[in-house]
Formats: sequence, structure tokens, C-alpha cells
Amino acid sequence: MNDTNSLPPLPDHLSTNPRSPHHVAEVFEHEIGIRLNNKERFDVDEYCISEGWVKVASPKALDRRGQPLMIKIKGTVEAFYR
Repeated sequence: MNDTNSLPPLPDHLSTNPRSPHHVAEVFEHEIGIRLNNKERFDVDEYCISEGWVKVASPKALDRRGQPLMIKIKGTVEAFYR
């Protein structure tokens, strides 16, 4: 059912937060997968392929605005459509 011609290209830097300048709404209309060091991750909130990092939300810690603190994990990042 997926027509690969209609899929927008995945950006180098993408965030799930709509307030971020790196948020691209058209990309989130399709299901995206992220691999970090050849292991698929399902908890990624932001990634950068060229710099080699992903950000995931801390399970308990919150910042002063009540948003979860982001933890940066470095490695080889690959983004793909499922």
C-alpha cells in the first residue's frame, strides 16, 4: 500500500516536538523507524544522522517547565520508513 514515490525524504535532523525548528509534519504522516548502532529504537524523540546522536526522554526527571529531560545517546544513526 505504501507508494515510495509519495514519501517525503527523511531530513538529517528531525524532532517529534512540534515546537522544535526541526519538526517536519509531513514526515510524521508515515511510520518512521530509527536504528542506533544496528538496533531499532522505539523511544527516540529527536535524531541527527550527520552528528550521530539520538535523544530519548528521561524516565523520571523533568525540567523546570515540566517537560521530560532529554538524554543524548551517540552512535551510528539510520532513519527509515517502515
